[in-house]
Amino acid sequence: MRSAWVWTKSNWRRLPHPLRWVVVASVGGTLVCLGILGLVLPVIPGVPLLIAGLALLPTEFAWAEVLLNHTKKGVSQTFSKFWK
Repeated sequence: MRSAWVWTKSNWRRLPHPLRWVVVASVGGTLVCLGILGLVLPVIPGVPLLIAGLALLPTEFAWAEVLLNHTKKGVSQTFSKFWK
């Protein structure tokens, strides 16, 4: 299984940038939208989908990396208030 992941990771970078951009934008955007929808609907697990989308988008977008770092900081501060 590990060798398949290494093969996928190395070949992912060989794809042309516009193709990677479209794939990451489509899949990451879909995950974030489903995650937001899942926060309202009880059928869809919203938080895991949001986390997956926010983890995927920064691989190609700088704005998403800033948003992810801001989210990590906010979650860390929130948990530190409750788990003292």
